[in-house]
Amino acid sequence: MPEPAQRLTQTEPMIEFLLNGEPLRITDEDPNCTLLDFLRDRLHHTGSKEGCASGDCGACTAALGELDGETIHYKSINTCITPLGNVHGKHLVTVEELKQGQQLHPAQQAMVDCHGSQCGFCTPGFVMSLFVLGRDEISAPDRHRIEESLGGNLCRCTGYRPIIEAAVQMFDPALQAERDPFTEREAEWVKVLQSMNRDQDVELSGGGHHYVAPATSARLAQLLQHYPAARLVAGGTDLALELTQQLCSIDTLIYTGRVREMIGVSETDTHLIIGAAASYNQFGPALTALYPECRELLERLGSRQIRNQGTLGGNIGNASPIGDMPPLLLALGASLRLRGAERVRELPLEQFFLGYKRTALQAGEFIEAILVPRPAPGDSLRVYKISKRFEDDISSSCGAFLLSLDQQIVTRVRVAFGGMDAIPRRALECEQALLGKPLDDVAIAAAMAALARDFTPISDFRASSDYRLQVSQNLLKRLQLELNSPSATLLSRVNQHA
Repeated sequence: MPEPAQRLTQTEPMIEFLLNGEPLRITDEDPNCTLLDFLRDRLHHTGSKEGCASGDCGACTAALGELDGETIHYKSINTCITPLGNVHGKHLVTVEELKQGQQLHPAQQAMVDCHGSQCGFCTPGFVMSLFVLGRDEISAPDRHRIEESLGGNLCRCTGYRPIIEAAVQMFDPALQAERDPFTEREAEWVKVLQSMNRDQDVELSGGGHHYVAPATSARLAQLLQHYPAARLVAGGTDLALELTQQLCSIDTLIYTGRVREMIGVSETDTHLIIGAAASYNQFGPALTALYPECRELLERLGSRQIRNQGTLGGNIGNASPIGDMPPLLLALGASLRLRGAERVRELPLEQFFLGYKRTALQAGEFIEAILVPRPAPGDSLRVYKISKRFEDDISSSCGAFLLSLDQQIVTRVRVAFGGMDAIPRRALECEQALLGKPLDDVAIAAAMAALARDFTPISDFRASSDYRLQVSQNLLKRLQLELNSPSATLLSRVNQHA
C-alpha cells in the first residue's frame, strides 16, 4: 500500500454515516472489518447476530437508508458481508433503536403478539426485514410479497407461520398509528446525509489496509493505475466471503458504489444501459419491463438482502461458471463497456469469459456498464434455473433461450448455459440444430443431441455431470412445449408457485 503522502486524495481518511439517527465519524479502522463486526465488537450493538458469515441466514439483517432526492429509502442488508466503508453517507438502523421509550415498533409488537419468536436468535433479523417491508408498503401486502421480503431470513424454530402472521398484523391501523420517528425526523436526517455525500473521494485506513470510494469513472481509472493490485468491491456479496470465511486480508479495496457512471440505469432507442454497480433491485424493474420472462430468475437470485446489495457488474466480473445473469445476457446478445485509463471499449459478453475465473479485462480496466439490446419484433425469451432449492440457491444449471419464429420456423436463435462448463457460454451446435427448422420433436431431439457435443459438465456436490446434461436437455423440451402451447407456460408458472 502506498504511504499516506502518495495518496491521490487530499481528504482525511474517514467515513461518516448516521447510526440510528446519530452521526458517527470513523477514522483509523481496518476497512477489512465487516459492518457486523464493527457493530458487535466496537460499539457493542449485539442485537444483530452472526449465524453464517455468508449472507445466507439473515440473522445479521439491518436497514440501510440511502438518499433518494429529499427522502430516505431503506433497504434490508446483510451486515455480515458488508464492508464497513460501504455505509458512508447512509443511515444505518439496527434493532436496538426501533423501540421508542416503552413503546415497541409495530414490527416488534406484531412478533410478540403472534408468538413469532422462540429461541430468539433469528428474531432481530426478521424484525428488521419487517421494518423495511413496513416502510415500502402502505397497506398489508399479499403473501407472495411477504415471503419475498422474508426470503433471506431463516428460522429453525417457528415454522414461519407466526412470523408471516406478524407481517400481516404489523399493518394493523392501531399499530401504525403510533408515533413514527423515522418520518418525524426524516427532513433533519436528509440534511445531515446531504452534507456527508459531497462529490469527493472517501477513504478509510487502518491495520495496514486501505479503502477508497471514488465518485467518477475517471477517478476510478486513475486509482487503479495508482493501486494496480487493488480489489474492486461493490455489493461485496461474494468478495466479502474472502474476509469472513477464508479469513483473508485485502490490502486495498476500491468501492464502485459511489461512481456516478456506474450506478445508474438508462435507455436509448436500441439498448438498456445498466451501470455495473447498480444492484439487482435497482435495474430489475427496467430489465423486466423489456423482458418480463426474466422476472422469475431475478426473484430467485439470492434473497432480498442479496438483491439489495449485489450488482450486475459483480456477477459478471466474478466470472463464476454458475453466475445466474451471464446465461441470460449471453442469450440477449449483451455487451460490456470497459473503461481504463487510456480508452473506453465495447466488448460482446461472449468474448469476455476466457476460462475459469479468467476474463478479457486488461490491466487497469473495469466494467463500467452493461448494454442490453432491446427485444426485436417476434423475439421469444425463456430462462430456466435448476437448483436444489427453488429460492435462494445456486444453480446446478441455468439455461437461456432467445428465439424468433416465422410461420413456426426458427429464424434466429441464441442458447446459453451456466453451470455446464468452466465458463458460461453459448451452445453453438444446439443453435445450429434449431436454426431454420420448425420447433417440432425432430428438431428438439437433434438440439438435445447437439447439446451433448456443446458441453461436458462436471460432477460436484450440486449435481452430477449426467444430471446436469439430462436436465439441460430437458429444458429444450420444456421450451418447445411453452412456445407451442401458451397454456403450458401458464400451467408451469402455477405449479412453480403452488
